[in-house]
Amino acid sequence: MKITVGVSARHVHLTEEIYEKLFGDTNLVKKADLDQPGQFASESVITIKNGDRQINNVRVIGPLRDYNQIEVSRTDCYTLKVNPPVRSSGDVFGSKPITLVGPKGEVTLEEGLIIASRHIHISKEEKERYGLSDINKVCIRVDGEKAGIMKNVYLIEREPSNFALHLDTDDANAFNIKTGDKVEVLY
Repeated sequence: MKITVGVSARHVHLTEEIYEKLFGDTNLVKKADLDQPGQFASESVITIKNGDRQINNVRVIGPLRDYNQIEVSRTDCYTLKVNPPVRSSGDVFGSKPITLVGPKGEVTLEEGLIIASRHIHISKEEKERYGLSDINKVCIRVDGEKAGIMKNVYLIEREPSNFALHLDTDDANAFNIKTGDKVEVLY
C-alpha cells in the first residue's frame, strides 16, 4: 500500500508553563495547519542551546501539550554536540537536557531532547482495514535514484489521525524524498 510522506524539521512541543516562561503572557498563534488533525505550526520560534552551541528559529508546534519535547535530527546533534536517544513522540523520560531561549526568558529542561523515531500516524480503523492490527512496526520501500528500504517504522495509533509517514530531515534526505511524495508500506 502507498502512503504520503511528511518531512518534519526540528521543532518543539511545550507545556503552557514553559511557553509562558519563554514568551510571557502571549497566546500561541497559528501560522499553518499540519497534516495531523488539530496540529499546527505556530508563529512562535525559540533558540535551543547546549552551552555555547545553538540553533535559532526552532518552531513551536501547537497546541500546547502536557510535556515538553524537543525534536532534532542527528545532523542537529552534531551542531549542538549532544547525543539524545531515538524515541517515539511523548517518550521523553530519561532523555537529554537542553536549554530553551525565548523572547521573555530562558529555561533549562532536565529532559525532553530526542530524535523522533520514524513513524506512521494511523487510526484503529485503518490498522484493521490494512491488516495491521497486530503489528507495531513496518518497513518502507522507497523507489527512485536513492531507492532503499527503511526498517523500524513505528505505527502510532491515534484518534483522529490522518494516514501519513513522518520522517525527520535526515531520513528524507538519505532517500531523496520530500513532503508529499508517496512510498510503499511493507509488512
